[in-house]
Amino acid sequence: MSLYDIPLRTLSGEPTSLADFKGRAVLVVNVASKCGLTPQYAGLERLQEQYGERGLTVLGVPCNQFGGQEPGTAEEIGTFCSATYGVTFPLLEKTEVNGENRHPLYAELTRTADAGGEAGDIQWNFEKFLLSPQGEVAARIRPRTEPDAPEVVALIEANLPA
Repeated sequence: MSLYDIPLRTLSGEPTSLADFKGRAVLVVNVASKCGLTPQYAGLERLQEQYGERGLTVLGVPCNQFGGQEPGTAEEIGTFCSATYGVTFPLLEKTEVNGENRHPLYAELTRTADAGGEAGDIQWNFEKFLLSPQGEVAARIRPRTEPDAPEVVALIEANLPA
């Protein structure tokens, strides 16, 4: 199954899929509003602003599986993201990324190893997966790595559409 074929839902409940972003690099990030890493939203938004016109889409995936740090409703999450961090990138519905109810998207993504060769479960909020414009996982970036760290920016630039 291609990542493009996996059905998704937007934060507002509308059907979507990664096929909507075909031909673009996509940074998929499981996000949370009440986490010590939540300030990474600012870096994610900077990436969207800096690289959006060049073919990058940041895609936030709210998840409440780590310390209950995303307890809000879809409306509360959307309001928090826009009011606190000025988020303009798309957000999906709250999703489970680990365990028996893991979303099919994350069942596929977690097969990818990080730079250290480790695949498997998502470690915490703000784990990042960079998808190429062809819909393949180009990189897995662990949660504590800032979204606009030089190594992340280099990966993004290497995967922007030609």
